[in-house]
Amino acid sequence: MRTALTEMLGVEHPLVGFNRSPAVVAAVTNAGGFGVLAASMYSPTELDAQLTWIEEQVGGRPYGVDLLVPEKFAVSDPDDLVASLRAQIPAEHFAFVDALLDEYGLPAHSAPRGEEDALDEIAAAINPAGAQALLDVTFSHRIAMVANALGPPPADLVSRAHADGVVVASLVGQRKHAVRQLEAGVDVLVAQGTEAGGHTGTVATTVLTPEVVEVADGRPVLAAGGIATGAQMAAALALGAAGVWCGSVWLSSEEDITPRPVKEKFLAAGSSDTLRSRTMTGKPARQLRSAWHDAWDRPDAPAPLPLPLQPMLAGRAWNRVHAAAAEGHPGATALDTYFIGQVVGGFTELRPAAEITREMVEDCTRRLRALGELADT
Repeated sequence: MRTALTEMLGVEHPLVGFNRSPAVVAAVTNAGGFGVLAASMYSPTELDAQLTWIEEQVGGRPYGVDLLVPEKFAVSDPDDLVASLRAQIPAEHFAFVDALLDEYGLPAHSAPRGEEDALDEIAAAINPAGAQALLDVTFSHRIAMVANALGPPPADLVSRAHADGVVVASLVGQRKHAVRQLEAGVDVLVAQGTEAGGHTGTVATTVLTPEVVEVADGRPVLAAGGIATGAQMAAALALGAAGVWCGSVWLSSEEDITPRPVKEKFLAAGSSDTLRSRTMTGKPARQLRSAWHDAWDRPDAPAPLPLPLQPMLAGRAWNRVHAAAAEGHPGATALDTYFIGQVVGGFTELRPAAEITREMVEDCTRRLRALGELADT
């Protein structure tokens, strides 16, 4: 398939695979798609190592990086970023999370101070200043695209990318957001509907995509949210998209690093078992509903904090939850969750990411040909 996206990026298929696992990014890229690494939860040193590994695997094929550079975030002291943010987390929030873990019988765990500091530093980096170090690493590699998932990218990011011949993409959840992104100089718009996993708005993909195409002024638009099959990919192209941006589908891949207990919950879930919640990051993000969300919905629960305070609060708790769930702890398994879209209802087994890529593209091609035959009758 040849679209404005494949021409711009020099790839075979108009399918973008977004995932935090370098092996997924490499597999999608090598299968003719375009892999994008979710980079914000890596430290600069870790990100450099991951991008180096990806480049060793893909043999010069183009790939991209996605960062979270939010417009709104907690005010902090740039001279002491982590400490100033930690000080803003109320004691009642720490007490609530500790009581929740005790309620579900999680074993006590005291992480080494250095480990706690590393977790907080990664969460604290989700702001324009903190993202700069990740951007420096990103632009030191041979990336073809840099994407921002939370608002218009900073002007210096756009100018730096364009100076290096790097395409700039941004995710949008409303038509007005698309207009702002175009004014910021974005090259590719990702119309992400509410069905998507992670940070998302409330407008459905089938409504949002043509609205964004209408204002895109010829720039490629990718449809995102509710796309995990060739039929859904074909539907996105029929709506005017130049390709698709897929995230949740790779959580059913063998290469994805999500803990096995969470993947087993995905395989057992239906499409109505997700919800949008601020309790993981401080911003509305779709994830699999679990006992964690039920607890935050109780009348005695405090309100979630803004980004990056909420992930700093939750980070150490999730280390305990994931570790205990991996050992079969029932309380941890009940709490455990991850970001996932409504396509989770279609998951039946774990498969290689390259197989998922090929099947989606082949099925999309068949669907488009069948639609063409309908038009000829």
